[in-house]
Amino acid sequence: MDLDVVVVGAGPVGLTAATELARRGIRPLVIDQLDEPRHYAKAVGLQPRTLEHWERTGMLTAALDEVRTMRGQIVYRDGAPVARLELALPPDVPYGFTTLPQYTTERLLAEELHRHGGTVERGTALVGFTQDADGVTLQLRSATGERTVRTAYLVGADGAHSVVRKGLGTAFEGDAFPEEYMLGDVVLDWSLPAGYGVRITRAVPGAPDDVLVAVPLPEHGRYRISMLAPPELRTRPADGTDGIAHGLESGRTPDLADLQAVVDRLAPEPTTVSDLRWSSVFRISHRLAARYGEGRVFIAGDAAHIHPPTGGQGMNTGIQDALNLGWKLALVVDGRAAPALLESYHAERHPVGEEVVGRTVRHAREGFDTGDPATMLRREAQLLVAYPDSPIVGRAGEALGVRPGDRAPDARGLRRDAATDPLRLHAVLAATEFALLAYVDDAAQLTEIAAVCTPAASCGLPVRVHTVVAPALAAAFAEAGEPCLVDGAGDLAAAYGLRGGDAVLVRPDGYVGWTARPLSEPALAAHLAAITGVPAQVPQ
Repeated sequence: MDLDVVVVGAGPVGLTAATELARRGIRPLVIDQLDEPRHYAKAVGLQPRTLEHWERTGMLTAALDEVRTMRGQIVYRDGAPVARLELALPPDVPYGFTTLPQYTTERLLAEELHRHGGTVERGTALVGFTQDADGVTLQLRSATGERTVRTAYLVGADGAHSVVRKGLGTAFEGDAFPEEYMLGDVVLDWSLPAGYGVRITRAVPGAPDDVLVAVPLPEHGRYRISMLAPPELRTRPADGTDGIAHGLESGRTPDLADLQAVVDRLAPEPTTVSDLRWSSVFRISHRLAARYGEGRVFIAGDAAHIHPPTGGQGMNTGIQDALNLGWKLALVVDGRAAPALLESYHAERHPVGEEVVGRTVRHAREGFDTGDPATMLRREAQLLVAYPDSPIVGRAGEALGVRPGDRAPDARGLRRDAATDPLRLHAVLAATEFALLAYVDDAAQLTEIAAVCTPAASCGLPVRVHTVVAPALAAAFAEAGEPCLVDGAGDLAAAYGLRGGDAVLVRPDGYVGWTARPLSEPALAAHLAAITGVPAQVPQ
């Protein structure tokens, strides 16, 4: 076998998949047919769930140095202001909604991949592939000619026109919006408040609404604007394409005059468009792949689902695809889990893609439902994504306050001996390990915790056991020198619905994988065996 994993596509999704493998010691080959990264502000929304993961991987500080925080949205209709939405976040939302041009996101991810020893081979295209029971044979083309490589697994993060998806023969059902749009990365000199998205529509009898959407970007006055394309710029897929009308179109690109004409027509005050960094005409489709993988080949991101950009869900959903697949694929490649674990990727992520496609199409046509703003914000932040029906989540005994498959809640006020300031749970959890949180409010419960350390250490999975003690036991543990997390504010017990003897297993992607009331060695061993595909050893 030449390679363990080949990732096709060096966009945010492919780079995330490669980085998740690399940080676990797997060295994937990442290929991209482009000689250089594109300087396109195509996807610009960065959701709190993505930032939450970047905190655990060490990428957060670099990202926060670059982003623009979204403060809200201002809506105009037929020349008059009709709404101003303030992004007042619920207290459990860890980060704000932010914007970051896709080219900066790709740079940050490429730097992270490089830190873990990975690189991108540019100017190399996947021509085709075949797979068998033992691996995948790829035909690659570059400026030096064609070559054949053999890999154990193939990941297609190669966009809406994915060669990998087509090679699998996977159906990609859906439809296209009839309208064509213009995008521009520009500076606007209007006096509207900074940090607010702006949506302006004007009714046109017998035709779609005239529309201007402006999303603030880092740098003063800079926005990514979108609007309907005029007839002279509209294009149609030429004969011989795959028939998927989605993404950036070839042909004449809009210039400043094209963009200025729409701004003159719709902006609420005289506004000059300047400093055009990039522009394009684009089409929008909504499609979902029937399968996210087959055998040793998987797809993620736009290769698996495309939809309107409403709410900035696309890139972030693709990044979460890659996070879900990455830790599982690394365990299988490393021989620590059976290939059957990879079947859970489709089972968990396909329903998410289906929901996102349906929701963004609905929002594009009908607008956001703001009847319950807190729930709406959590959903758009991707904090409500859950896998309750996954084949690899479960519970032993009674239910707790969190469901297996839910995003693991954060908790504040934790304390450790030698740490002078309180800690947050998410800052304690590592991005490459399972974390078993065992809650103790009676010293007698330590016997069971000591017993479960054996299956946790011998199962082949990276599992760290965290003893979490109630505040009343803090002094006794400190005196005994026992390592533990003290639930100083009771926040963890409240967030997870814990009492003494309970346990929660948090997966490397930050989801609750298993709960137990009470914790027992056989139950934990059986769950870990279900993940690895290796039968649990029954104690004699």
